[in-house]
Amino acid sequence: MLFTELGLSEPILRAIAEEGYTSPTPIQAKSIPAVLKGGDLLAAAQTGTGKTAGFTLPILQRLSSSKASSGKRLLRALILTPTRELAAQVQESVMTYGKYTGLKSAVIFGGVGANPQIKAIAAGLDILVATPGRLLDLMSQKCVSLDAVEILVLDEADRMLDMGFLRDIKKVLAALPKKRQNLLFSATFSDEIKSLADGLLNAPELIEVARSNSANEAIAQLIHPVDRTKKQALLAHLIKGNNWKQVLVFTRTKHGANKLVTQLEKDGITCMAIHGNKSQTARTKALADFKAGKLTALVATDIAARGIDIDQLPHVVNFDLPNVSEDYVHRIGRTGRAGSNGVAVSLVCVDEHQMLKDIERLIKQKLPQEVIAGFEPDPNAVAQPIQLRSQQHQQSRKPSSQKSGSSNTNSTRGKPPTKRSSPPKKSFSR
Repeated sequence: MLFTELGLSEPILRAIAEEGYTSPTPIQAKSIPAVLKGGDLLAAAQTGTGKTAGFTLPILQRLSSSKASSGKRLLRALILTPTRELAAQVQESVMTYGKYTGLKSAVIFGGVGANPQIKAIAAGLDILVATPGRLLDLMSQKCVSLDAVEILVLDEADRMLDMGFLRDIKKVLAALPKKRQNLLFSATFSDEIKSLADGLLNAPELIEVARSNSANEAIAQLIHPVDRTKKQALLAHLIKGNNWKQVLVFTRTKHGANKLVTQLEKDGITCMAIHGNKSQTARTKALADFKAGKLTALVATDIAARGIDIDQLPHVVNFDLPNVSEDYVHRIGRTGRAGSNGVAVSLVCVDEHQMLKDIERLIKQKLPQEVIAGFEPDPNAVAQPIQLRSQQHQQSRKPSSQKSGSSNTNSTRGKPPTKRSSPPKKSFSR
């Protein structure tokens, strides 16, 4: 299938073609026609399959083909995302593929000054991309009106629930017109997502292009058993010994991320960390340097790295296994995206054996293990309790204990594809 067969206008097709893309991914091929029909949609697909373009392209089509009834430029589409970086990436997609439509858009999120965002809204917008916290802040200041919104998108809805945004989402919904199109995109169809969809969507079309909680088959997964005290040395050995040029490393905590960066730098490995305690400027710079190849390793916590989208990222390393098994799938989904192959390596010590069992149960497969010479784990090692924030995090996954959250967190899925030399026909990955 080609984009020219999906009912998109010439200005949008021209923008897509300029980026070198002709063929939609499966989620795009299904969701674009569904959104163009005007009905509600509940869509799930593995991360990296192009969900963002699955809603940005048809929204651009719908808004550009019809004018607001008043003739004035009114906010007609609202896209809610859980994190700053993801919001910025979605806005990039809107701007890249809407550049010939005449539509205006802006992005708002916390962690930066509000005045430029307020001015952008006041100048008139068709599309607003926002994190819930900053949107509610500006709504309370009467700086933004949602009275004319025709299309609402909840992107990464599962992560918004994980982060405790349910209350904020309900406040936003209460301010929207009753008659509107609702699009809910998620990595999985969890019970919480189904509950949210039941209360939000009206006879939605259901799209699911991959089994929930499954790992991408394009990703080679491998476990390296190792003692907890030798993890850093093993990671440095893997990076240097295999000449890895670009590796995304996950740690369990912010402190752990900072400590690992210090240790890797001593080993001569260029790296930076991104997590919630880093400023927006620092996170943006770290991600940009990593994408540009200036850093070998980017060390991140789960929330900070949710949705990071890097073309052909070859390696992901779980320095620590995640507290929540589902996050393993999201983590390794940073590689093996849109048809490319990737490798996901996990360094597992005796403390994490139960976590590994939980992950294998979730993904319904036994992961291969390889002991690296010189890093053999002590067979007599005794597991120690892991100092977790997990109890609080896991409770936040339950609807009964969700609480209002801040928008000052991090992620980046949804970036439009970068222009590059390629064959004339290929799959569109965003």
